[in-house]
Amino acid sequence: MIAITVKWDVKPEYSADFMNLTREFTQGCRAEPGCLWFEWSTSVETPDQYILIEAYRDAVAGTAHVESDHFAKAMATLGQYVSRRPQVVSVSTEQQGWAPLGEITMPDE
Repeated sequence: MIAITVKWDVKPEYSADFMNLTREFTQGCRAEPGCLWFEWSTSVETPDQYILIEAYRDAVAGTAHVESDHFAKAMATLGQYVSRRPQVVSVSTEQQGWAPLGEITMPDE
């Protein structure tokens, strides 16, 4: 699995509409056969910062993602809405999907 986290620092004038501006990109990515998840959140500490958490089944799915038309279009157009180049962490792992957090104490266990 390839797990990717991207920080998008959006220009304040586009922040309120950023989810609409990324809708086509989001829908295209979510429709990819190898996409496990593609989820947006906002930072609770940094105004106008959006966090994208995405994962792909394997390297083949990751390659298909970055070679897709919707990816190319997004990379060509979304830069105008951000205040700096988005920052990314990309990790390949043998894990497939989410796993339970073992360190937390649950009241019913």
